[in-house]
Amino acid sequence: MKTSSDAQVMSIESCAAKAVDAERVAAVCSRMPAETDLVGTADIFGLLADPGRLRLLLALLEGELCVCDLAVVSGLSESSTSHALRLLRAHRVVSVRRAGRMAYYRLADAHVRMLLDLAVAHTEHTQAVHPERDLSGS
Repeated sequence: MKTSSDAQVMSIESCAAKAVDAERVAAVCSRMPAETDLVGTADIFGLLADPGRLRLLLALLEGELCVCDLAVVSGLSESSTSHALRLLRAHRVVSVRRAGRMAYYRLADAHVRMLLDLAVAHTEHTQAVHPERDLSGS
């Protein structure tokens, strides 16, 4: 059942006149990344969409940590932590340094740090509307 609010949103989201600004559309299309780059970027955002992996990455903002420390910080088991780190490493989000039997992880580069910093800053300075997620407990 559609409410009047739904109808209002529908009318806002659709064009009143079906006219395409061909020049602007062409300019936007010319700047669009290649399909493989779009898929890769979507994969990165997918990796960041998991709270456990995100906790691992945010912990690495503080610098290099071993798997044991990352497991404690993230609240994940060591096995889950290792699995998450393998995924993140495969996508070049983290890198590893081995010292004997120990593996120390860090963010792969400054781009990852900037992405995390911006995402956290955005979340802290905006209030998303998620009616399905009432975190207030009321």
